[in-house]
Amino acid sequence: MNVDLVVVGAGLCGLTVAERCANRLGMRVLVVEARRHIGGNAYSELEPETGIEVHRYGAHLFHTSNESVWAYANRFTRFTDYVHRVYIRRGDEIFPLPINLATINQFTRSAMSPSEAAAWVRDRAAQYRDGDVGNLERKAISLIGRDLYEAFVRGYTAKQWEADPMDLPAAVITRLPVRYTYDNRYFSDTHEGLPVDGYTRWFERMIDSDRVEILLGNDFLDRQSAVNKHNTVGRVEVVYTGPLDRYFDRAVGGLTWRTLDFAWEIVPTGDYQGTAVINYADRSVPFLRTIEFRHFHPERDYPRDRSVIAREYSRLARPEDEPYYPVNSTMDRRILRRYRDLARQETGVHFGGRLGTYRYLDMHMAIASALRVVDRLAARRTV
Repeated sequence: MNVDLVVVGAGLCGLTVAERCANRLGMRVLVVEARRHIGGNAYSELEPETGIEVHRYGAHLFHTSNESVWAYANRFTRFTDYVHRVYIRRGDEIFPLPINLATINQFTRSAMSPSEAAAWVRDRAAQYRDGDVGNLERKAISLIGRDLYEAFVRGYTAKQWEADPMDLPAAVITRLPVRYTYDNRYFSDTHEGLPVDGYTRWFERMIDSDRVEILLGNDFLDRQSAVNKHNTVGRVEVVYTGPLDRYFDRAVGGLTWRTLDFAWEIVPTGDYQGTAVINYADRSVPFLRTIEFRHFHPERDYPRDRSVIAREYSRLARPEDEPYYPVNSTMDRRILRRYRDLARQETGVHFGGRLGTYRYLDMHMAIASALRVVDRLAARRTV
């Protein structure tokens, strides 16, 4: 194997490591990926019937306040001025998210000022402010009060986790943002936008180097694959961004994840819902949200008589599913500590990415973590 580094996984973390190791460190890099495409869960493609760019693994929005990450991403793509705004349907009404002054005033049928709305929330959150917040429901009420919790959080959370919020730990929900202004931007980062030419073109530019080779359809943990753990580890340095427990053949137990399913539909209208994402608060609606992809790129000349939507459902991941969100239960944390001990004992293997670290990472966080891995590799090469 005539390479200096094998990167396992062609998601954003793996591609960033490959690009930097090739172009900054001058290494010959082989990227192996079990799927038939690069980009991991941020992969996008044009839906063939309509030409609308769809995100095959759910909506991916790029945003960051990290200037080095923003500068790095802009080496490979320009970004649109898209600003993400989310709405939530409750019954027959649609409210803006995150909860803001417009949400509160619409919900209460009033016209409170910022200070009046803040006092209204404080009064309703007082029940658990200094008391027992040992589960998600009580924690949420202590943050935003029972009225807003019951209206916008309870049903959605129950669907997202397939559990009563009373049975979920408080740690699942660390904060619930409430804005006492009419600002309904979903993110508050300095930079935000979508790649002008789409995510996949961005990723292709990252690995456009004679020093980077891509091998798709290659499961690194399958002995039958051309490049696998058993014929690679110990012979060449490896950056592994696949599932941490799978690397060790689940020797100390499986880590639990949530996954997502999507019901796709081409609808006979040029605009199905008027915005990119609408969440559904009611437990009686089985899906979490509806995504309409044309709204991510209003600057494009998409068909006026058809649109592509995807309804998103959440469930517990099986071993064969694509994992999305770590459950991070008490048992998971115990298992994770043991896997981290095993990982430290692996010579020449570096673990990264959301799967390799058992952490949910937004895209900008995946890039930042990958750049730190490259810094460690660079330090090793200068010793």
